Amino acid sequence: MKEIITIVVRLTLSCLLAATVMGICFIFTSNAKKHNEHVKEQKVMLELLGYKGDVKVPETVAMHEVYRYVISGNDKQSIGYLLPEGHGEKGGFLFVNVDLDGKMIENKPVELVEKDALEPELRDKAVQNTVGAGYTVFYADKTIVVTDNGARIAYLLGGKFQGFKTFINVMLAVDPNFAMVGFEVLEHEEDPGLGAEIEQDYFKNQLKGKPFEAIKTIDVVKAPIPSDYLKALNGKLSEEETLAFREQYKSKDVYALTGATISTKAVTNGLKGIVTKFAYRINVLDKVLQEQQLAVSF
Repeated sequence: MKEIITIVVRLTLSCLLAATVMGICFIFTSNAKKHNEHVKEQKVMLELLGYKGDVKVPETVAMHEVYRYVISGNDKQSIGYLLPEGHGEKGGFLFVNVDLDGKMIENKPVELVEKDALEPELRDKAVQNTVGAGYTVFYADKTIVVTDNGARIAYLLGGKFQGFKTFINVMLAVDPNFAMVGFEVLEHEEDPGLGAEIEQDYFKNQLKGKPFEAIKTIDVVKAPIPSDYLKALNGKLSEEETLAFREQYKSKDVYALTGATISTKAVTNGLKGIVTKFAYRINVLDKVLQEQQLAVSF
């Protein structure tokens, strides 16, 4: 009996030790994964804005993160925006609650510093405290407003939508008029050689430069890409020739990937949905900010 107890104790201690080691490893690897994802996201954002390789971001350029929340309570639903009022020591946050008709319900200062806003748990807690008891708060998404000398030059949007197999995760940039600056595929599980071609420049560049009016109605064409246009999409023509082709095709639909029409439509419709919904929301928010004369950093 004594030997059995000894064995049980030793096994228990071994399990506890193994669990401790695994827990420590998980914490370190989880933090490292989050850091790597953040670095990758930052790199993609800068490249979408044209800051690649040795091209440095001008000191006049600033990025302002806007967090959107869905608020439910008292049998009603509204949209809340956590907005930056400044950066660094001058930073602060304002929470603007807007009803589904685009009318402001209230605005309140938020007890939150800039570095804590980057931590989801701390940010969500601060928003919940601001909204108050009796309401549930659900984080929806984040938008980055990019300014140069205070003037807006682009919006950076993230999004996820259903692909042929699983979800496709993207990051895109649009200009102040919601024309497509460009997009990148961050994550997907489409078939290699087929749907996975959504990562290729010749596909992504089809949407680059398309104005908002074209994005709102864009569709997919099941036909081969014209050879000269394909050269332009692959960067095999001069910049002048490429711009000419972009102008020629800017209002036309997207050519489907060979054998991957579903993946093509998934990305095309996904981007269309992200941009059109964002355009509506930011216009509503800007109207509220202007009507209420609320000062924010962007």
